[in-house]
Amino acid sequence: MTYRFPLVLVLIPMMVLPSLAQQPARPAKTPPPSQPTPAPQKPEPDDEVVRITTNLVQVDAVVTDKNGKQVTDLQPDEIEMFEDGKPQRVTNFSYILTKSDEPAAPRIKLPVAKNAPPMAPVPPVRLRPEQVRRTMALVVDDLSLAPENVYYVRRALKKFVDEQMEPNDLVAIIRTGGGMGALQQFTTDKRLLYAAIEKIKWLPARRSIGAFAPIPTDPLELAQDPALALPKPADADRDRSQDIDKLREDLFTVGTLGALNFIIRGLKDLPGRKSVLVVSEGFLTIDPADLSHVSRIGNAMTRLTDLASRASVVVYAMDPRGLQTLNLTAADSGGGLMPHEIGPILSSMRGAAFETSHAFDDLVEQTGGFAIANTNDLPGGIRKVMEDQKGYYLIGYRPDDSTFDSSRRGKFHKFSLRIKRPGKFNVRIRSGFYGIPDIETPTAETPRDRLIGALTSPFGSAGVELRLTSLFFSDPKGGLSMRSLLHIKASDLTFTDQPGDWHQSVINMIAMTFGDNGLVVDQLSLTHTLRLKGAAYKRALIDGLTYSINVPIKRPGAYQLRTALRDVDSDRVGSASQFVEVPDVKKKRLALSGLLIRAESPRVGSGGPNPPPPQGQNVGVQVEDSDPLAAMARRQFQPGTVMNYGLGIYNAQVDKATGKPNLLIQTRLFKEGKLVYAGQQIAFDPGNQVDLKRLEAGGAIQLGTQMAPGEYVLQVIVIDPLAKSKDSLATQWIDFEITK
Repeated sequence: MTYRFPLVLVLIPMMVLPSLAQQPARPAKTPPPSQPTPAPQKPEPDDEVVRITTNLVQVDAVVTDKNGKQVTDLQPDEIEMFEDGKPQRVTNFSYILTKSDEPAAPRIKLPVAKNAPPMAPVPPVRLRPEQVRRTMALVVDDLSLAPENVYYVRRALKKFVDEQMEPNDLVAIIRTGGGMGALQQFTTDKRLLYAAIEKIKWLPARRSIGAFAPIPTDPLELAQDPALALPKPADADRDRSQDIDKLREDLFTVGTLGALNFIIRGLKDLPGRKSVLVVSEGFLTIDPADLSHVSRIGNAMTRLTDLASRASVVVYAMDPRGLQTLNLTAADSGGGLMPHEIGPILSSMRGAAFETSHAFDDLVEQTGGFAIANTNDLPGGIRKVMEDQKGYYLIGYRPDDSTFDSSRRGKFHKFSLRIKRPGKFNVRIRSGFYGIPDIETPTAETPRDRLIGALTSPFGSAGVELRLTSLFFSDPKGGLSMRSLLHIKASDLTFTDQPGDWHQSVINMIAMTFGDNGLVVDQLSLTHTLRLKGAAYKRALIDGLTYSINVPIKRPGAYQLRTALRDVDSDRVGSASQFVEVPDVKKKRLALSGLLIRAESPRVGSGGPNPPPPQGQNVGVQVEDSDPLAAMARRQFQPGTVMNYGLGIYNAQVDKATGKPNLLIQTRLFKEGKLVYAGQQIAFDPGNQVDLKRLEAGGAIQLGTQMAPGEYVLQVIVIDPLAKSKDSLATQWIDFEITK
């Protein structure tokens, strides 16, 4: 997709909410106070798990008993730490809990009527860095994935997202065959993870390393196997083809390791217990006929292991091929082969299967993880990894001067940990480190580096407060488009006074749109000078500034728009992002556009603000902001105000008797993932709208006067009783803030 962002500074109204007041305002109840739950012990956000400096070496370790259950109550005098076989004096020792041991609330199974619509999902919670307990990248090596295993991998990942992922987990599902924008997918939003899972497909150009490849019957193919004592024909074309295949496999192998390298580098600065689960069929690490291949793979593995250790990343591996028979199958054609010819072929296949299944053994062992192979229970394998992420010991000691001796700078120092408590224990700890200390002083960052860092982080930067409102629309003439409003808190910018009552500020800005495969769809980078005069300047300091970004969409899918802005004079940086799911409206399924919300001023009389209107009456729209566009982009409300919302409804079924749709609309409010208000299902009246396939709808909710300040989410649920059960519900949500 190729386009340019039309980016225009907006200081006048450009949009209004469609058909507001279709649903009467209903007061949102103030949530009851709750007692805070003590957080499990965990490192401070700026603490590193693995630290390698001249005065401190710190490493993580997991200890399990003979049944594989984590041991969490060891005391400092029950362990002994070694470096290169020499005991070290431990200076700090603690067990860090990343998963709550509190039992999950039991699920209550409610009676469901026949043909009832599916349950609406709960909107995701946007985590702050200090709230993240586990950061996990599930890396699917689709460069090695056989077509028969794609289904099982996708099913296991969906089960993980549905049942095993916890609210404080930051997760990404990344394909090695995807793009470098994959790091944009670290999220708590299950919609984005589902979209990433749907992109996992078989790649026809995958490297041919599977153990289930059909047995060759062509004598020329048999001759290529060094295990067979058949003469090799002098065929230059075949030799050239063989060289190309070998080069392709090497490139794919290094490409897989390169993708892991990129992902681990991205994980370095993220919070929580960090891990990578590689779902791969492996690759050949040994080729007796090509020692350079061994050297390339070995060097890449060594660099990757050291990088993972210094980034505090634990690597796990899972082979999706399941339990292998390593014998003839229905897919194999052994016709024309003699028994003495089949044996060497099977031996070669079994050797390749063994070799590829152990490709990641060294990497996972040296980073403190483990490998999962020869099992058909892929969801169980992921569950085992998540259980291993329950917690870990953090052990630190002061190294000897010889550890970082410049004359032994390249020496590898090996870790080992001994448990002195009686009993049988299994210890998994990183293998060690090279005698090169981590850089103590950060490298100088350029302004562009800071912008890119803010753009790629899954957490927003708040140096300049930004809010991004992105939503899609379907127009019968213009097709699909994504419209975004970027609100900038102007008081966070530095304005310099200019002659003639002018005020000027200079900003750097980057905007990128990513597709559901992590690839960059388009991007924009600019430096802009803001010049405001008199009343416009004073109004901007109150209402803020709003940019409009319009993006034409060629095909349905999941998209992310990410923006980062830097105030040049103060060097403050802000960032914002939003996920937009663009449905295929041509499939005639119920779908919703994005949501727009804005506040309405309560009518004021001698006795103070009027009470909310009785049930069933509409609410008049009185915008309290001088710029309605800024109000919709800012999404900030005070307690007691009326919040109006608007959206589009596509592909509603039409009742043949009345000639109109029969829709129900319900609203819900969430705070930190907890439901604080649920409205009743209200019948939607389309009025005199002509295009019944593209309806405009809206409504209003009165916020409680005692609602606590903070971040909330409004969810709008639309139910179509005339549609098939699986297509009868659609939902959208948008976050907003309640301020004092």
